Amino acid sequence: MTANGGPLVTDQTTGRADETADPRDSELERLYQAAQLYYEQGATQAEIAKQLQVSRPSISRMLSDARSLGIVDIRVRRPAPSDMGRLRQQLVNELGLEAVYLAPGDQSGRLGPGLAPPTKQALENANLRAGDTMLIASGETTYALAQHRLGDFSGVVIAPTVGGQAEPDPWHQTNEVVRAFTASSGGYPHYLFAPSMPSEALLDALQDDPGYRRIVDDWNRAQVALVGVGAPPRTRKSIARSVPRGHPNVMKAAGDVCLAFFDGAGHEINFPGNERMVRIPGSSLQSVPTRIAVAVGTEKAISVLTAARSGWFNVLVTDEETARAITRAL
Repeated sequence: MTANGGPLVTDQTTGRADETADPRDSELERLYQAAQLYYEQGATQAEIAKQLQVSRPSISRMLSDARSLGIVDIRVRRPAPSDMGRLRQQLVNELGLEAVYLAPGDQSGRLGPGLAPPTKQALENANLRAGDTMLIASGETTYALAQHRLGDFSGVVIAPTVGGQAEPDPWHQTNEVVRAFTASSGGYPHYLFAPSMPSEALLDALQDDPGYRRIVDDWNRAQVALVGVGAPPRTRKSIARSVPRGHPNVMKAAGDVCLAFFDGAGHEINFPGNERMVRIPGSSLQSVPTRIAVAVGTEKAISVLTAARSGWFNVLVTDEETARAITRAL
């Protein structure tokens, strides 16, 4: 103890007690050490507590004290203005679309949470009412979105655009997409109990099936369609099992919308079994007043560009990264 009763502070150079050292300096040094370990070296509070031989709650207090005393200076800077508005308008003008909704950055790794906000906005602006019909396509993007609440669709009929009952992947099972959407956002589901490419006998039988005829009626009276845009088949890991992806015409396709594969000019292509595909006809889809395509991924830039210019959709939801790739492809 010092003469005045204060604690002795040891001189780290000589190892001798220094009665003149201010004990506050030692405490400030410990605060600095804790802050430096936490903010600069990325150590956890538990690791810092072990190294400084104090309790875990003490580290939280020490970091707070370091901020209060100015040892740590945390600043929040407003980001520079984004040019997303200009980018959005460029896509509207160049692609001849009615509207474009952009999510910031790259959302290809978080399809549901990343794209749900702009998709919800696009659907809100479609002004669906009870008694209206909305179509939804199968695919990884629409399946991911269907898990999120995209609005209140009470009284709105939600119907699939394609068959897919026998598909192994849930995102290709169109009824699963419809079921997930109505569970999250409401709506009255209509299901299509048919594979995407039935046999000729089954296709004939479907023509007299009341459930199938109801779906065809939905296709012809829908006010809104929510679809995805498939990348060129040669680049894809996942594709509907019924599609002969090895066929030369399919391999040359620029992409697809609702299993309608199109070439570089946007025209539908033919492949074995194409005439038996259970899907909304291209002419019916292009007659839907609001056709919202949700697509992200730079590998889809040409697919989105071609589909937009060919009238497969008139509203686009994408992210900033994909939008820039589309402008480069222009």
